[in-house]
Amino acid sequence: MSDLISELRGTELHLTLNRPDTGNGATDEMAAELRCLLLGAEQRASLVVLKGSGSDFCIGRARGRPPLPSTEALDRRRSSEVIFDCYQSFRDCSVPIVGVIQGRALGFGCSMAALCDITIASDAATFQIPEMNHNILPTMVMSALVDRVGKKHVNYLVLTRATISALRAREMEIVSEVVPAAELDAAVEELLARLATTPRVALMGTKEYMQSAYDMPTRNAVDFAQNLHAVINSSSEIKKR
Repeated sequence: MSDLISELRGTELHLTLNRPDTGNGATDEMAAELRCLLLGAEQRASLVVLKGSGSDFCIGRARGRPPLPSTEALDRRRSSEVIFDCYQSFRDCSVPIVGVIQGRALGFGCSMAALCDITIASDAATFQIPEMNHNILPTMVMSALVDRVGKKHVNYLVLTRATISALRAREMEIVSEVVPAAELDAAVEELLARLATTPRVALMGTKEYMQSAYDMPTRNAVDFAQNLHAVINSSSEIKKR
């Protein structure tokens, strides 16, 4: 069985981290595959659903990686590109990504939860950035949170290595909504059913606006909104529904 299961269900691309015996610890190969699937999602689906199998979402990167062949900074930078590229693919994916979080979301898992466009978490889920416990400066994770989570929250998570609840994660905007653990699947199905009534062009237009608008001066963001509003709302694709 693949470590990353890809399944097309109608217009939804479901991606499942599938190493439940290891808490879905992600290998570099999984990160590279996830990046390719996200960047190609527009060709297959209107949205992506990302989840983990078993009791955890993702406890971070897999342990036991071979030592780096060199201590040179350039070699180290190249070796980390797979993760930075994976993070960027969440931003560059042209369709919305829905994250479903149960159990632990640590390090890489916490980053992915924050990078999803909508994230629904079980009230039993927990979140942590534990890198400093292993003497690792966590700028890799911080780069994933920089446009998602406020400075005070990032500093707190990184420096204290605190384990926070799903409700606290919602306050920090890592998570969009928290539901009782027993109702997680039903809540996700309800959300997907609602999104299924939204024209694909509107889903993609929303993602396109959010990809750029927050980095623009206010006047430019308003102009961009006006342009998208005119283009998409006059499209025959949105009028089909």
